[in-house]
Amino acid sequence: MADVIRVPNAKIALSTASVYPERTPDAFELAARLGYDGVEIMVGADPVSQDIDVIERLSEHYEVPVLAIHAPCLLVTQRVWGRDPWAKLVKAQKAAERLGASTVVVHPPFRWQREYARDFETGLARMREETGVTFAVENMFPLKARNNDVVPYSPSWDPTDFDFPHVTLDLSHTAVSGSDAMEMAAKLGDRLAHLHLADGLGVTNKDEHLVPGRGNQPCAPMLERLANSGYGGLVVLEINTRKAASRTERIDDLAEALAFARLYLAAAR
Repeated sequence: MADVIRVPNAKIALSTASVYPERTPDAFELAARLGYDGVEIMVGADPVSQDIDVIERLSEHYEVPVLAIHAPCLLVTQRVWGRDPWAKLVKAQKAAERLGASTVVVHPPFRWQREYARDFETGLARMREETGVTFAVENMFPLKARNNDVVPYSPSWDPTDFDFPHVTLDLSHTAVSGSDAMEMAAKLGDRLAHLHLADGLGVTNKDEHLVPGRGNQPCAPMLERLANSGYGGLVVLEINTRKAASRTERIDDLAEALAFARLYLAAAR
């Protein structure tokens, strides 16, 4: 009997961060041109990424849905949408609800955000009771300082060890942390709700976000695993194209990343 090709319901989105130094409107344009199923909005320094009215108009104009919101959790976005981390999450939730996005990606708290860190698990649980939006906590990585690991997150950079019901697994971050991505996926089981698809070599402390297939992370086996398990979350291409020599090269990278994801999400059984 011939193998049956089974393509899961998982949608493939483009992170707006993937077009940097181009901007959020360019991400919508390229997602539409290349055939992505939608976008994940990385709320960051670009004023357009912070303006939900403008985002809504871009989505309607390009006919590209917003599938996820990445809350402003980075060091460089500490003042975006205010300085209160809970207020940021509430704003991300409201944006997701208005735009029809299913997921808000959030990082673990920084160690110096002591009150936020102390209430993080219970606070997220409380927010889940008030909305249908999924809050997916992302795996991060320790930093290196004088050959020692420094963990800037509390309680940890690794959400798989805690009771978060929804987790984002980022394959560039597993490269930096030296984690076994497939083992993490197995440990998470149904809690794996969101995938940031990128690659990395893991030879430095640099978060590379390479095009899938250009590093040593199990990007293809991960997609095949998700396909065979009937994964229904999002696959988000979050790659770094800032070193592209031209816009054509950037577009080629984004097209290659999408083709890779579509190929390996088609699982033979």
